[in-house]
Amino acid sequence: MWYTSWNCFFLSGKCGKNVFDFVGKSRYNRAYIVLKIRRMKGSAGMTAEVEQFIAYLHSVKKTTPNTEVSYRRDLLKLVQFLQGEGILSWDKVTLTSLQSYILFLEKEGKAATTISRNVASVKAFFQYAVAAGTCGENPAFALRAPRVERKAPGILSVQEMDRLLRQPDCSKPKELRDKAMMELLYATGIRVSELISLRLKDVNMEMGYIHCAARERDRMVPFGNTAKKVLESYLTKAREHLLKGKQTDLLFTNCSGGQMSRQGFWKLIKLYAERAGIDGDITPHTLRHSFAVHLVAGGADLHAVQEMLGHSDISTTQMYVTLAGRSLRESYAAHPRK
Repeated sequence: MWYTSWNCFFLSGKCGKNVFDFVGKSRYNRAYIVLKIRRMKGSAGMTAEVEQFIAYLHSVKKTTPNTEVSYRRDLLKLVQFLQGEGILSWDKVTLTSLQSYILFLEKEGKAATTISRNVASVKAFFQYAVAAGTCGENPAFALRAPRVERKAPGILSVQEMDRLLRQPDCSKPKELRDKAMMELLYATGIRVSELISLRLKDVNMEMGYIHCAARERDRMVPFGNTAKKVLESYLTKAREHLLKGKQTDLLFTNCSGGQMSRQGFWKLIKLYAERAGIDGDITPHTLRHSFAVHLVAGGADLHAVQEMLGHSDISTTQMYVTLAGRSLRESYAAHPRK
């Protein structure tokens, strides 16, 4: 009888508590319960393949933890949607079902940028799934993301940047650290995730450059004498105080001797921007954009800026030419004989 196989399934431990609840309620018939179990097992299998994909990104593609969190969140949401549509394995997914998912996200009111990121996650997963043999064909090949209007990034003028960098009180170990972090960020244009991941061995004080290995593109980025002097001061006067006896090779730490978070550093930028009387939404990325625009406006070679920023495509760096031109025009508007 069918319940004999059910008992074996229960005893195997492969069935969750929810299924016992279903069995205990007379209004659920056998067919519905069997469908529920299949969905639970199918969802578990699809989720396991998502985790294998995340492991691949981590070990082979060397992606950042934040990227992995985003991919996992996007794909698990897709699994939940597909399960609701009765699709219990990745090889049953079609372009139509993926397009239905995009419509579902739009009806939820998700922003175009969020939907585009989801599409990117889905495309990356199915490329992996086809290569791994999980899917015979790539159903996401023709999937299109909504058009996203790219907003010009916020930048600070040279004068605003100077005001911001003068805000920390270098007589205090914590603020000397903040000064060193901001100076290095503006001097190199690296990402904040790369900044907080720097190790002591990544900094060559004698030659004046840092080694950035936080992402796939390994690169050397130079920094100037101003950043060098502040770094030297931080290393000799503040770092040991912040470590509080702990041992770490991290260049910058929080006040407990642990690794700083992106959110923590973002709050520091906001604090010093308020002190400097700078309005607008200032983020650590604002310093990266300002670094690039100020270099281009000063005549730096675009390919050199691309290399320092770690852009794989020069078209990404190209936008700083437009921004530099706009910045110069705005500055000239103050000329008395314009």
